[in-house]
Amino acid sequence: MHDYKRPPTLHRYGPRSELEQALTTGQFVLRPANGFLTLSFSQAWDRELFAHFGADSCLVIHNTEEFGERIHRAVQRTLPNWAGIDGAVEYGARAALGAAFTKDAHDEVEQEWQFAWRAMQSQLSLNPVVIRIGSLENFAELRSQDYYPA
Repeated sequence: MHDYKRPPTLHRYGPRSELEQALTTGQFVLRPANGFLTLSFSQAWDRELFAHFGADSCLVIHNTEEFGERIHRAVQRTLPNWAGIDGAVEYGARAALGAAFTKDAHDEVEQEWQFAWRAMQSQLSLNPVVIRIGSLENFAELRSQDYYPA
């Protein structure tokens, strides 16, 4: 049995300009992958992931429950005929949540937590979709690679 409780923090590594937009307006881009629209985060704060993702900043989300609910509500408004789920990605073996949550073992360093949506009607196209969930500033922060917690 898997525990699908969201982790205490989520981390998104990327360019500062993109992550500042996410922090202040809650803007994210859902990207097509394996027949789903997806939005991925890491469960890990790891300086090595900056290089892995080619990032100069990391958006750290501290209230993952609030964040997850806002993400799902925004997608429901934007894509009403889509069903969404979020959970941990499994590496090297088929995930209980299916193909969208299954990746090769060599990607395990990412420790992903992924949000994924599938169209309820097959004719809906898979193009990137921009969503906005409002400011995250009351429960998220931007960190640089040289951040050292006290």
